[in-house]
Amino acid sequence: MASLGHIAVGMAAARLEGGGLARMVGWSALSLLPDADVIAFQLGIPYSAPFGHRGASHSFVAAAAVGLLVGLASKRSKRARTGLLAFATVASHGLLDTLTDGGLGMALLWPFTNARYFAPWRPIPVAPIGLGVLSQRGFYVMAVELAMFSPLFLYALWPRRRR
Repeated sequence: MASLGHIAVGMAAARLEGGGLARMVGWSALSLLPDADVIAFQLGIPYSAPFGHRGASHSFVAAAAVGLLVGLASKRSKRARTGLLAFATVASHGLLDTLTDGGLGMALLWPFTNARYFAPWRPIPVAPIGLGVLSQRGFYVMAVELAMFSPLFLYALWPRRRR
């Protein structure tokens, strides 16, 4: 994915939490967190390795760990809700990536298995990695994602009713 879909998920999660722009940035960063594994390329870790791109960081176990940490760092009265929302936000990253048409699949069930999975239906075109996202192909992928995730963007940005 070109990341617009992940950003839309983060923005929608922030809206659920009742947050404004600063929280949208934070929750969007959380939704993008699994892609921090691209550093594996610079470290010489193969794409197909457990800690390669779309490996362990895209798993439900990693999402649960992040959800637990975010929950513990939040207000005591909102720990469970915030932790579950963080888990869902991070877990959505791997699930959305299974809907892409390229790569080696996602290690959703790591550390129980290193198998990588794709969804049976893959409507999202895979984006070029790095600066390649600024290519014609990258802009095409961003346009597709913008169209597909526009309902989440609208939900996140729609003005709230005054009480």
